[in-house]
Amino acid sequence: MVRAVKKIETKASAIAQAKSVLSDIRCVIRASDIQSKRLQREIGLTTAQALIIRSIGELGEVTTRVLSDAVALSQATVTTVLDRLESNEFIERYRSDKDRRVVHSRLTAKGQMTFRDLPDLLDEKFSSRFSALPAARRTEISSVLSEIAQMMNADATDAAPAVNGRNA
Repeated sequence: MVRAVKKIETKASAIAQAKSVLSDIRCVIRASDIQSKRLQREIGLTTAQALIIRSIGELGEVTTRVLSDAVALSQATVTTVLDRLESNEFIERYRSDKDRRVVHSRLTAKGQMTFRDLPDLLDEKFSSRFSALPAARRTEISSVLSEIAQMMNADATDAAPAVNGRNA
């Protein structure tokens, strides 16, 4: 009987904690949405577009596959974002000389200027608060968030809704 009561209490406690975690996740998503809208207002780019410009600027000429891995978005989402960036002349794409099936992306002059002027994609308050934490605590937070993402099966989910807003 005592074991059954403890099991019920443990399950109830786990459910209450899970609800609290879900509430905290919703707060993080809301803050991310606000930051994304600020970015869109300030520089006219979605978070996904800014991430991709930043990644191309850092990595150099890249394939969609490499870019997809770098920004944790599906290749289909990256292709859609690249289409928009190409139509707005931030990037250009070209086929590989060695394998015509392989398409590379690189920044145009406009894309390079945008890359140089990109603001921090994280909220300044968050960045300064996170940076002020001891390295061990930052590592712990990162590990816990990764574990939560795995529990939520985020590996099988495209991150685009979280970083992309409504449009590519």
